[in-house]
Parts: sequence; structure tokens; C-alpha cells
Amino acid sequence: MLLGTEVVMSYVVDFADVSSVGLESSPVAPALAGLRANEARYYRNRYDHEFAVSPASEVGDVVDWVHRILREERGLVIASRPLEATAFEVEGIRMAYVFYESGLSINVMYAIDDAGKRAVGFKLSDGMEVPAELASFKFARQKSRLAGTIRGSYFVIKGEY
Repeated sequence: MLLGTEVVMSYVVDFADVSSVGLESSPVAPALAGLRANEARYYRNRYDHEFAVSPASEVGDVVDWVHRILREERGLVIASRPLEATAFEVEGIRMAYVFYESGLSINVMYAIDDAGKRAVGFKLSDGMEVPAELASFKFARQKSRLAGTIRGSYFVIKGEY
């Protein structure tokens, strides 16, 4: 896994001027763009981190890592096509995000310290249905100026990745 490497063809997400660049094939592209911008704003405000994404095809190691955790922890296989992904480290936490064509966003928060928190989070863009593979999860609602209503859920990672 190459989470520490730099990605050459990346797009810095602008949360002041939300764009659906890279997400155009999604049926909920504007809402997914808002969700992506919401994440960018969080990391800028909380960690002064610039949130940049790359086409999923160019960062297959990130997508594979997230998919491996889903499969090994919960037997989950996401049916939707990954459009974009990113991975970075902030304050001792490895973060990875994958944004899917359906409007789904999955993030992995993986503390480097063995005693730290490790979890997988799911966020559903406004206007999308809960994917069949995530039907067993309960989703809480959150309002966002950038993304409308975000529905989210998570699970704690038990294994080592």
C-alpha cells in the first residue's frame, strides 16, 4: 500500500466554489460534489490540510486498501464504480477516501498508534438510495450547507491493515 506517496494527477477540492469535476458520471453529481467539498472544508478548518483527490484509476492502491478492509472486516463489496480517491496523514491518523458513482463516500480513519481509533465511515449523498450492500447499517442524518442532508454510518475496524 502506498498511502505515503504523492499523487501526480490530483485535483484540490475547492469548498468555496463547489465543482462536480471528476464526478460528472454520477446521477447525483451536484450532491456528491457538495459532500466532497464538505470533507475538504472539514480538513482545511480542522487540520489546515488541503484535500486533493485523484481519479480512482490512478490511485488503485488506495481503492484496493479500502476495499480490502471492507471485504475482510464485514464481507462487503461495493457495487458502484469508484470515481475518485485520496489518502493522506494528519496528526498520526491515516485517512483514505473513495467517492463512488452512486453518490457514496467511504472513508477509512486508521490511527498509526495501535491504541488509536480505527473505523470505516459511510456517507450517502443527498438524493441517493441506501446501497443494497449497506442495507444492514443504520444511517444518521446531518445537515450541511454544502451537501444538503448527509446520511452517515460507520463501523470500528478490528483487524490490522
